[in-house]
Amino acid sequence: MGSLIRSLNPLTRSQPSSLCAQCRRTFISSPILTSGHNKWSKIRHDKAAADVKKATERNILTKNIVFQCRVFGSDPAQNPGLVAAINAAKKASVPKDKIEAALARGQGKSSSGETLESFLFEAVVPPSIALIVDCETESKARLMQDLNKLVKTADGSASSTKFFFTRLGRVTFEKSPKITDIDQIMDDAIEAGAEDLQNDAEGNIVIWTQPTGTSQIVEAIGSKFGLKALSADIFWIPNEDTKAKLDKSEEAIKFTTLLESLANYPDVQAVYSNVGRGSGLSDEAWQQIAENINQV
Repeated sequence: MGSLIRSLNPLTRSQPSSLCAQCRRTFISSPILTSGHNKWSKIRHDKAAADVKKATERNILTKNIVFQCRVFGSDPAQNPGLVAAINAAKKASVPKDKIEAALARGQGKSSSGETLESFLFEAVVPPSIALIVDCETESKARLMQDLNKLVKTADGSASSTKFFFTRLGRVTFEKSPKITDIDQIMDDAIEAGAEDLQNDAEGNIVIWTQPTGTSQIVEAIGSKFGLKALSADIFWIPNEDTKAKLDKSEEAIKFTTLLESLANYPDVQAVYSNVGRGSGLSDEAWQQIAENINQV
């Protein structure tokens, strides 16, 4: 028995290690590294989301400057609404060159003084989502090239999509204590070309009309009832029976990235889509999409 024990001793004896103590550390430290990585990823994610939100807010402010110029004139002395729009942009730290570009765009010019050309870019991206991108540019050829590249990153391509939508004009007036019920202005609005009237979530008055009738609505209703026009836009409203549901996370990520790129492109004025929320899309993912398309 003693000889058997002696023969086993070599198998149980620990062998000296050629590694130093520092190199023999256990892997307990690895979760700390992972935790730090996750924290940094979260910071980057939060910063990216904040940057997108800031860019969206600035786009809204500069578009309001464009609206004021086009509807009420570019002379601040004759247009208090334009003064208010410029001050709001400055308060939100919108860069001076962006404000100046918006003022020029409101007069149909680029920041360099070139005449702007309006056109629509149409495209389809997976899974059968239709896009209409409303643009104004001094170089249509350059813009077409850039937009085609952006759409390709989402595995999409240029294609006719207007038949997925209905085109309508929308004028929004700020809520007023003078108007407690939209029935008060209904007859005048219909006479001016209105097709529908409603109140939005903030109580503002929204009037729908044909695309060519927005200016007439602003002048007729705004002046008669002393209402402040907040916006006058042309919308491409997706037809309900043509909406495409977005479910897959990979497609949603590519689509969201495309929308953010379009929203931040200077020559893009609006983005319309027939995208619908699928059951597999999270609230956060859908919110990112909704923030970057023009919806009614």
